[in-house]
Amino acid sequence: MKQRVGIARALSIKPQVLLMDEPFGALDSLTRANLQEHLMRIQQSVKNTVIIITHDIDEAVLLSDRVIMMTNGPSAMIGEILEVNLTRPRNRVELQHDPEYI
Repeated sequence: MKQRVGIARALSIKPQVLLMDEPFGALDSLTRANLQEHLMRIQQSVKNTVIIITHDIDEAVLLSDRVIMMTNGPSAMIGEILEVNLTRPRNRVELQHDPEYI
């Protein structure tokens, strides 16, 4: 519950840039999917920049227009940059059946 409140508080002030570090990491899969959908709708209406740090590739592709992968190790640097050219609004179920997404 604290994590959901923290996300809601951060979004409520409508920041131009929002940095989220593993925002859905400690949530069950149903709550995670629900909050991801809410975040996409809010971001679409507010039109702000959201930077999400995640280890979940599916989450990164679903939520992002650009995925910046880091190299391994303590001196990690920018590795590969992937442009996500999927139309918005995105639908998780439709993307799972899209051959370009798979």
